[in-house]
Amino acid sequence: MSKNFVFISPTFPPNYYQFPKAWKAIGGTSLCIGEDSWESLPDELKAACTEYYQVGSLMNYDEVYRAVAWFAHNHGKIDWLESNNEFWLEQDARLRTDFNIVSGDKTDDVKRYKLKSQMKAFYEKAGVPVARYHLTTTLEEGRKFIEKVGYPVVVKPDNGVGANATWKINDDEGLVDFYNQNLKTQYIMEEYVPGHLVSFDGITDQDNNIIFKTSHTFPEPVMDIVNEKDECFYWSERVIPEDLDKMGEAVIHSFNIKGRFFHTEYFRLAQDKEGLGKKGDLVGLEVNMRPPGGWTPDMMNYANDINVYQIYANMAMYNEGLYDTDRPYFAAYAGRRDHLSYKHNATEIYMRFGQYITMHGRMPDLLGEAMGNEYFVARAKTMEEINRFFAFVYEKENGAQ
Repeated sequence: MSKNFVFISPTFPPNYYQFPKAWKAIGGTSLCIGEDSWESLPDELKAACTEYYQVGSLMNYDEVYRAVAWFAHNHGKIDWLESNNEFWLEQDARLRTDFNIVSGDKTDDVKRYKLKSQMKAFYEKAGVPVARYHLTTTLEEGRKFIEKVGYPVVVKPDNGVGANATWKINDDEGLVDFYNQNLKTQYIMEEYVPGHLVSFDGITDQDNNIIFKTSHTFPEPVMDIVNEKDECFYWSERVIPEDLDKMGEAVIHSFNIKGRFFHTEYFRLAQDKEGLGKKGDLVGLEVNMRPPGGWTPDMMNYANDINVYQIYANMAMYNEGLYDTDRPYFAAYAGRRDHLSYKHNATEIYMRFGQYITMHGRMPDLLGEAMGNEYFVARAKTMEEINRFFAFVYEKENGAQ
């Protein structure tokens, strides 16, 4: 008997049509819920859906509830429900609770990886150091925290998505300004950790076993990319660093993540930091229990000659799909900004690096703030080739990089 998979928001990000497509490819019933009209859907998404239900707003829980109820009435018991989208994780959990969908986290479970303040305990349980933090209340309490950790500090929503509404406070003037703002949500304040970001990413089966894993390096802080309109570039590593591999697996087991993608983040210290470690050590940052953002799932595919969407579908349908890979390629993302003048246009980039390029296009506006407006994804066997690609893509009209 076919199993029923409800997928929420299959049109965003635009690569997510591949989740219902992969489920349907192994004989499942793909039931999709979104805001877009059927007529406006891309042909590949139409082909991926067994049935599509349009709602006026995915933020209207009653509408989404009725959509799931319609599917259950017409197709029988719902076996799996997911969006793999950070914004909808809590609603997904509520729907699983209300419809008694036994796969996936319920309402109480999801809190452990939605609140940044609660994530830290799971890092610490895994033996990973984390930055000291303070849940903001008053200016006086903020000053007391800074007396302990010093400037700068980083502030961000405790329940937030990505680097949105995140910034660094460097002095007392900035601190006073922060507390004078009419912020609508709980913020967390953390000591600043000098270093660059690395991630440990992959998929777990329904028993908390990691069935696929990889890692990515992000040389520029996402917070700076968003706030300063910097360029976003990063790459998937061919070899997961040994310390990251060990820590990453311990963290996934600490969270007891089952049947999910995961994206866990760490700082690689650029200098010694008292209480956290020596230069080169890892410090836990935060987790996102969904695929890493943008085109990163596709980068995983290109780096490994695999299909992570199909690995996920096999895991959800059969609780199998262990995939071992020697990671034959680095896969690199280069996002360019419309307001900057580059020396080489897309045609010239293809003429020089066409054999490496796997994807090219415009980033959706909702992702463009963090990831740039025009993007190129390339793969190569050596980091030297990747660095040449980055240098060419980012060369400016005046010759600057």
